[in-house]
Amino acid sequence: MSISLQKGQKVSLSKDNAGLSKVIIGLGWDEAKRSKGGFFAPKPQPIDCDASAILLQNGHLMAKEDVVYFGNLRHATGTVQHMGDNLTGAGDGDDEQIVVDLASIPAVYDKIVLVVNIYQAVERRQHFGMIQNAFIRLVDARNNKEMCKYNLTENYSGMTAMVFGEVYRYSGEWKFNAIGQGTNDPGIGQLANRYI
Repeated sequence: MSISLQKGQKVSLSKDNAGLSKVIIGLGWDEAKRSKGGFFAPKPQPIDCDASAILLQNGHLMAKEDVVYFGNLRHATGTVQHMGDNLTGAGDGDDEQIVVDLASIPAVYDKIVLVVNIYQAVERRQHFGMIQNAFIRLVDARNNKEMCKYNLTENYSGMTAMVFGEVYRYSGEWKFNAIGQGTNDPGIGQLANRYI
């Protein structure tokens, strides 16, 4: 049974899922309805949200190769893989997925931060106030069973990026923390710099 999480809530992934080795992290969002503007107004560009995973050692980003995103789809260890970029967020279900092999992640990595930023948000004048139904969910890859889901319900108007949550190692088990923190970072590079 899937657990519905609140902001700041932590849940153990390992405890209730014996033998858990691989998780699918699904992230989703929809574009909110926008006014058409005037007759001669340019057609608004679709909002392109990009999900990324930032692998940390002792809470810090040690190398740019530890950021898995649309420009680096697979971590060098093969344990974290981005399943591809969705340019519009159209359709139901997960918009982007990141697969994490928890059982094989080298012990030096203690945390994976899951973030989403709006591509060219500043240039396109877009922000998370134009996004609705945003969520992050964790699925057991063995049986496609959803373990937990966090729906981001706050108003993130003016925010161009978001820390959705983190998967972390604690006392030999893997846990998930629902964060839901908006930021004004214009891109993945600036988001990643928060963890250096």
